[in-house]
Amino acid sequence: MKSIALIAVCAAALTILSCGSSSPAPIPAKSEAVAPTPAAPAVPEDVQKAAELALGSETEVLVFGDLSKTGPQQVLAINRLKATPPGVAPGTLVTRAVIIENDGSAWKQIFLCDEHLKNTKGFLGGSPLAPVNGWRLQYEQHEKGLEMYFTPIASPKGEGGHVLPVGIRWNPKVKRYQSLDRSFENFLGEVRTLETPESQIRQ
Repeated sequence: MKSIALIAVCAAALTILSCGSSSPAPIPAKSEAVAPTPAAPAVPEDVQKAAELALGSETEVLVFGDLSKTGPQQVLAINRLKATPPGVAPGTLVTRAVIIENDGSAWKQIFLCDEHLKNTKGFLGGSPLAPVNGWRLQYEQHEKGLEMYFTPIASPKGEGGHVLPVGIRWNPKVKRYQSLDRSFENFLGEVRTLETPESQIRQ
């Protein structure tokens, strides 16, 4: 009887030792989490409403904030072309674009792209004289502020193949958005009327 009990105790001890000495089961490796793509900041309701007042209910806000690097809040908004024309590469294709600025009490329009490119002083120098029905918009933000490039989707009538981009940036000297010359370095003055083109003076 004692021998049976001794065998049972030894068997139990061996079982405990074998369990204690066995290496713990490996922890399943966690699957690597894929970093989510940062979402564009949500457009505040007051910004969206202000943009819609300028361009209508089908307005898309592209960027907002201190776009000119001068302090006031500005908004670049567009009416996107509903369909990409045949033979035209996809991109930001627009029928209209606007920049509005908050002066502290209200939003005011300081730049408009429709059939022409305009600011508060007139038509931008270096842009097509003939009406443009659609534009390709490219833009970037850097230390000088927002810079935009508007290129007619099709050559405007009578322009002789004018499809070069028109660069536009904030001119801190005159405190408004103006077009740039072909080097994209010097600002061009405005033209009051398209019927009587004035000389474009660098400012």
